[in-house]
Amino acid sequence: MSLIECRGLTREYHKGDTVIRPLDEVDLDVDRGEFLALMGPSGSGKTTLLNLIAGIDAPTAGAITVDGVQITRLSRNRLAAWRSVHIGYVFQLYNLVPVLTAFENVELPLLLQSLSRRERRKRTWDALQAIGIADRHDHFPRQLSGGQEQRVAIARAIVTDPTILVADEPTGDLDRDAAREVMTQLKNLNVEMDKTVILVTHDPQTAAYADRTIRLDKGRFVSDGRPEPTAGVTA
Repeated sequence: MSLIECRGLTREYHKGDTVIRPLDEVDLDVDRGEFLALMGPSGSGKTTLLNLIAGIDAPTAGAITVDGVQITRLSRNRLAAWRSVHIGYVFQLYNLVPVLTAFENVELPLLLQSLSRRERRKRTWDALQAIGIADRHDHFPRQLSGGQEQRVAIARAIVTDPTILVADEPTGDLDRDAAREVMTQLKNLNVEMDKTVILVTHDPQTAAYADRTIRLDKGRFVSDGRPEPTAGVTA
């Protein structure tokens, strides 16, 4: 049984009398521990699909089942609670709180859980160390490079030990060296911690870190398979 099962996913928006359909009757299965990349031109539906799987948006039609739970049937409050436990989200522009240190930014999601201060600190340190950014724990975002900020954002995404890690263009604002560093960290989480990772990207070199790449166009899948090897990509 797949970890994620999507059936007939459709998302529609109305703009005046025009119906915009960024996702059109999509079926998708993602195995536990898989690293999946979603590619396609702007407006192809890849970020829409990512946000539906993450429970951030709701489909107009269709069903999403994650680890046996049909999240499309959950109430808004139950979905928010489910998302806080099962989803770690990595954004393109980091979304760090500028007045908080790296440690405090990573700790932030844990403040919503019933944990002691000692347990929160332990989990935060573990996440920072897993991503190799613990030596910058007392730095504010403005004191970090773009690659370091994104590594802090990844640590924040994994601090709750989520079932699924989703990343929307996580290297889109980074230079090639920083992008390689960030993707190596995501690949290590996938391989060493058995995290299921779903990634949206425009970059073939970034997609090459994935086990499988799906290309979308106009809300539908146009190809589904393993990416071609890219020089310089290592796990």
